Amino acid sequence: MRVSRGSRVATLAACVALLFTTGACGTEQPEEPENESQQVRLYGNDGNMLNTFPLELKDRAHLVDGMKGTTPMTPLPEDFKTRLRAVDPNLRDYLYAAEAYDAVMISAFATQLAGTTDPAAIAKQIVGVTNEGQRCEDAAGCLKLARAGQDIEYRGVSLTRAGFTEAGEPATASYATLHFDDQKLNDAKTEFVGAGDDSKASTKAPPKGRKPRGDSGAPLTLGGLLPRTGALALAYPPQAAAAALAVREINAAGGVLDEPVVWIDGDDGTNPAVAKATLASHVEKNVQVIIGAGASGVSKAILPDVVAAGLVMFSPANTDASLTTIEDNGLYFRTAPPDSLQGRALADVILRDGPRKVALVARKDSYGEGLQGYVRTELERAGLGDDKVKLLTYEPPADADAPPVDFSAGAREIKEFGADAVLLIGYAESAAVIVALDEAGVQIQQ
Repeated sequence: MRVSRGSRVATLAACVALLFTTGACGTEQPEEPENESQQVRLYGNDGNMLNTFPLELKDRAHLVDGMKGTTPMTPLPEDFKTRLRAVDPNLRDYLYAAEAYDAVMISAFATQLAGTTDPAAIAKQIVGVTNEGQRCEDAAGCLKLARAGQDIEYRGVSLTRAGFTEAGEPATASYATLHFDDQKLNDAKTEFVGAGDDSKASTKAPPKGRKPRGDSGAPLTLGGLLPRTGALALAYPPQAAAAALAVREINAAGGVLDEPVVWIDGDDGTNPAVAKATLASHVEKNVQVIIGAGASGVSKAILPDVVAAGLVMFSPANTDASLTTIEDNGLYFRTAPPDSLQGRALADVILRDGPRKVALVARKDSYGEGLQGYVRTELERAGLGDDKVKLLTYEPPADADAPPVDFSAGAREIKEFGADAVLLIGYAESAAVIVALDEAGVQIQQ
């Protein structure tokens, strides 16, 4: 229940008078009846906590002010940001930039240690590159060790604490809590928290590194499969800039297997059909490692085709926890942490504000519903029962030409439910949910 400012002042005055006459003061405050002008706090996830997200709201961009959320992110060194901006001077966000950079670096070091561009041999080296070897932190240092056949332990921009698990994903992660003010992310309010378990990192020794022979298959060719278009296109610039930066620095350090690494750009379209067409093109061009896809659902849809082609698939942005155990023939890897970790971080952000009722609104796909489930579990663990948490989903647009999401019915449900916190688990289309809440008369707290 909300208590008006006038009620609080009157209560305080009565309390002060009571303190002087009896030496005690009660803490209970009279409650006002529920009114129609309910306010809700907005929360977001890594797919919409971006400086470009307010643009999706057009003339209602101010509605994001006060919105909070989480994203996998480590404190990025200023030097790394400067190097990224040298690639793309218009860069406004850094979402998954560190992860994209490290995915390319790890792929290069694994290839050098394998002594061949054969994807199966590269895959056998990837987990080992991040664990139990000689510590190195940049392209020049790591490649020098790898060329000598020395097992390495790469610590980069996103991998700072521990390496990969046997499943080929980070054992630990860092999350940033982000805040929108004045229609942009307020970096001064950003907080970082760690998650995961260092002991989950693999201790299995990789195959011994070997020097390249005449049949090495060089050059190493990487095929981009990043969301240049589609619902996740707002997250494309930082990933593309980071991949380009990594290739540039690897080649400046002498390349891999005595030849420059080749990058072939490609779009996943945030759409399995687009991604499959791009993958087919990459196969024809003899790509050995796919960097992508951006969306977890896209990766799940095309992974069977990747495995059939015998390629390595290395995503910087997939977080769907079900990908940890997916059948991949040992060819799928990711630098982004699974949502089982992000669920805890998001629930913590929401719970700090002491909500009475929470609505969790998610894309109707494995990523959205998966993260929604993890957040719900954490909220319930904190004491919010079924009557305090409402789950809603929506069908995401099939492509950029599809009509906007119609969430008007869901917005009315949220208003009737009396939620004072709404979590949006989605991409650019989350803007339609905010607009629907506004049009339903739900006051967004700012």
